[in-house]
Amino acid sequence: MTGTIAPALERARDLPDTVVRSRGLLTGYFAGLGVVMAVWGTRIPAVQASAGLDTAGLAAILLAAAVGMVGGLQVGGRLAEPARLSQLLTGGGLGLAASLALLGTCRNLIALAVAALLFGAAHGVLDVAANAAAVRCQEAYGRPIMSSLHAAYSLGALGGAVLAAVTAHDSHTYIFGVTAVVMIVATVAVAPITRCVGSADLAPVETATRERSPELSRSRIWLLGLLAAACLLGEGAAADWSAVHLSVLEASPTVSAAAYAGYSAAMAAGRLVGDRLITRFGAPRVVRTGAILASAGLIAGLSLTDVPLALAGWAIFGLGLSVTIPSLFSAAGAGGPRAVATVAVTGYLGLLAGPALVGALATATTLPAALMLPALLAAGVAVLSHRALENRW
Repeated sequence: MTGTIAPALERARDLPDTVVRSRGLLTGYFAGLGVVMAVWGTRIPAVQASAGLDTAGLAAILLAAAVGMVGGLQVGGRLAEPARLSQLLTGGGLGLAASLALLGTCRNLIALAVAALLFGAAHGVLDVAANAAAVRCQEAYGRPIMSSLHAAYSLGALGGAVLAAVTAHDSHTYIFGVTAVVMIVATVAVAPITRCVGSADLAPVETATRERSPELSRSRIWLLGLLAAACLLGEGAAADWSAVHLSVLEASPTVSAAAYAGYSAAMAAGRLVGDRLITRFGAPRVVRTGAILASAGLIAGLSLTDVPLALAGWAIFGLGLSVTIPSLFSAAGAGGPRAVATVAVTGYLGLLAGPALVGALATATTLPAALMLPALLAAGVAVLSHRALENRW
């Protein structure tokens, strides 16, 4: 396998300009999506306070966003044919920006619910369009690039979180508005070149590093979706419960917040090197090894009451799962945009349900015991990933 890396890099130098531009364009879209989602997520408490929402009201807003996202993923999956990808990217980007700005101006439950529904729908359309276009771009490259594109999302999310922290004392209306304006300007500026993602130059290329994947069966698509749900349940648990876990260990608020920061940084780092690892060792082996590492790291971090080990456990969990979602979406690409949408919808259901499920288990047992669930699911991914990813790089 290692002997095929140099020829793959040699071919990359001879790729059509359209293919190279597509990768750059998609990198920007993934990074921008990460920024927007981080800005929104980190300022949710300010949105809640400005509208005077109780916990139930906030839950209704988040549910509206989730419903909108599932609908957007489904619609995007049905429309994401190559000829329509440029319109979906542009429309999804503008819709996401406009709805973010709208969220910043709403001051009551009904208005926020409508804005959140639109925000979720635009997010879903943009997400499936970006991933469908990324699969086409990767096929044209003839080697893995999906992990690096998802790394752009992770880095964008880190940048958005830093932006939100720096502007914590500013009005969320102002921050949402400025972010929206920047995204609208950027989306309009690149609109003329988005046609490259639907170009015939992005036709699949046969390489010595892989065989063409057969058409996906429905059972395999659902297996990919269930594995994505297992991984994204862990991501949701890390986002909502890692800091709480550290606080249970009597860590300071700053150290507790570092748990998710460490998880996110480790995931971004893993995605930056993920393509090279997959090219050398193959997706099934890399995903299986990473899932084993994630499971073992989190179990170790939960089993001991040492704060540094708990921080390390969350970071190892993020590192281990870093290449899984890009690899699952890549495999779904063999079934076309609708298969990508199905895997995405199923996966995001895990992301949305995960925190609540962990909370329910923690109420019945303890938080460390409840957080064993994502660790056990990661072990399940290790067992089943080879079957789901067979015939991929």
